[in-house]
Amino acid sequence: MEDTFIKIHRWLYPFSFMYGIGVRVRNKMFDWGILQSRRFDIPIISIGNITVGGTGKTPQTEYLIKLLREEFRIAVLSRGYKRKSKGFFLAKEDTPAQIIGDEPYQMKKKFPEICMAVDKNRCHGIDELLKGKQDNLLDVILLDDAFQHRYVQSGINILLIDFYRLICDDTLLPAGRLREPASSKHRANIVVVTKCPTHIKPMDFRIISKQLNLYPYQRLYFTSFRYKELYPLFSEKELPTRTLDSLKVDEQILLLTGIASPQQLIQDLESYNKNIHALTFEDHHNFTKNDLRLLKKTFDELPGNKKIIITTEKDAARIIQYSYLDDSLKEAFYTLPIEVDFLQEQQDTFNENIIGYVRKNKRNSILSKRKNEHKS
Repeated sequence: MEDTFIKIHRWLYPFSFMYGIGVRVRNKMFDWGILQSRRFDIPIISIGNITVGGTGKTPQTEYLIKLLREEFRIAVLSRGYKRKSKGFFLAKEDTPAQIIGDEPYQMKKKFPEICMAVDKNRCHGIDELLKGKQDNLLDVILLDDAFQHRYVQSGINILLIDFYRLICDDTLLPAGRLREPASSKHRANIVVVTKCPTHIKPMDFRIISKQLNLYPYQRLYFTSFRYKELYPLFSEKELPTRTLDSLKVDEQILLLTGIASPQQLIQDLESYNKNIHALTFEDHHNFTKNDLRLLKKTFDELPGNKKIIITTEKDAARIIQYSYLDDSLKEAFYTLPIEVDFLQEQQDTFNENIIGYVRKNKRNSILSKRKNEHKS
């Protein structure tokens, strides 16, 4: 297997032990019914993880949107991390990223037909979705980053695990990056190992399957990221898209990211071009004027005339709204979209599981079943 990015701070183990007591008590309170999970009369699919940092939740949620949107009417409910609004907010097509968060903005921009809402309180958010004018227009709700939000009883819980940070090799915060013990994986119906290298060996699949030690009722899938064509972030001059293969050997690339785990992206880009200069910030970072001055300085100092700036879709959601970005950089800015790609020919099986669940549990099917039971 490839080298992992796991770093354990062993001297923090005592704090992890104390943190773990609190997490386990909370989970037991849900298991014993002291804290209640609510069930709703609509199919709900939760996508999340038990680690701090990116495991590919947004690409996986977008995959589900593309899978379901032809047949079903979809709502996505997210926390809206680092947004400037409070409570429940239903996004419109022109709602800025500052109001709903960069990831919800990205999804609403790509799929304007979906109902995109944000609310830290997921139960309240679902109530608002089901009592509003969009009530009769919904067939399924996708809960983004909600594996730990046990107040909602989801029909399908999808747990994402980073190939480079397997939960069986990690430990609880603050010594590691687990927000819950690895044993919490038992709540998942579906486990997806994300960010797998495309050249992963069959032996690695077997090793990971054994390490995760899932229950018979759980399904395990492996996915990688497929990079789409680079497209201009600022399209005033309608610049053409570019494939990664088109990156020239002598071209200088400045990679600007504010994501949790940029290491894999850097490695992947280096397979196309070795001249990668990474300017990295913390996850969901709001770029300041000083940050963008540093960006311009770094870009100007790159050798030669052939150079571009590449950023992620999540970062682009914020960058495009900054009025203080130097105009001279706009023509150099490109966005790199990513999509989920299932390995081991597992895509059809995954799709059938998801579509079958939503069809069986659509609101009209549930209400019809209840009416028949009442008549009986």
